[in-house]
Amino acid sequence: MSDLVQDKSASRASDCPACPGKPVLERIAARQAEIGKGFVVRRAVPNKARRMVGAWCFLDHAGPVDHGPGEGLRVGPHPHIGLQTFTWMIEGQALHRDSLGFEQMIRPGQVNLMTAGRGIAHSEESPADEAGRIHAAQLWIALPDSERHREPSFHHYPDLPVIKRGNFTITVLAGEALGKTAPAKIFSPLVGLDLTSAAAASTQLPLEPSFEHAIMCLRGKVVVEGETVEPGELLYLGMQRTTIDIHCNAETQVLLVGGEPFAEDILVWWNFVARTPEEIRTATENWNAGREFGEVPNTPLAPLKAPDLTGLSLKAKR
Repeated sequence: MSDLVQDKSASRASDCPACPGKPVLERIAARQAEIGKGFVVRRAVPNKARRMVGAWCFLDHAGPVDHGPGEGLRVGPHPHIGLQTFTWMIEGQALHRDSLGFEQMIRPGQVNLMTAGRGIAHSEESPADEAGRIHAAQLWIALPDSERHREPSFHHYPDLPVIKRGNFTITVLAGEALGKTAPAKIFSPLVGLDLTSAAAASTQLPLEPSFEHAIMCLRGKVVVEGETVEPGELLYLGMQRTTIDIHCNAETQVLLVGGEPFAEDILVWWNFVARTPEEIRTATENWNAGREFGEVPNTPLAPLKAPDLTGLSLKAKR
């Protein structure tokens, strides 16, 4: 998915407090933006307090929102470099098309993982002739320097490991947890879990202490280590935790992400993850000139134009 939020300040990973290296409880308010008619996203990462959680460098919570025919998700072709886009569909469906020729509908309980590498373009759209509902989490994973120029690829994962624990249904989205390994091919040590319950639930969840972790509530309310978290909030947990206590009193859904603190300083601007302003400028110019990224076949949507770089300070806004 493209970054459609209008503020195009660059985000540099080092322009925030360093990972504390110990357990903390930091409550971070997500920014909210309307990116289409009635289509609201809550952006938890990057923010001025935490630019990344492990290799996770972008986290949007989209919806839930109902839409009519011809509405919903309508994101025209746009480029990416240096990252993996990770889409977790909770409700509704969306059609992915990309410049490699892949065309894939994603449905609830499924993951789309696109590895941009040196460059790829894609589009995403709700079925044009149907009313529907969209509820999803869109994340980006920064690729380490050794992998960020690799050939682009796309994978669709319709079947993910699921565990029942303390009345929670836990889906392993990425990495390893509770003896299960997600199928997604990733290039940094990280984890992603979805915890869902239709009623009261409680569990103690084991964590990898060398990872930093954070939790975002997607629906309902959840209590994590005594802190109540609601939609629109990210609870950053720091490092060196071996477990966390999670419980809820009613229907809820939360996303847990974590990973080894990312050792490289990255620069995020629009849909690009790079290391220098020059790389971003080159990618922007190539996209706007129709070079390098290829075309997305069969989409009825017009390509997006990269924002103007003129006068833009490629320093993260605090």
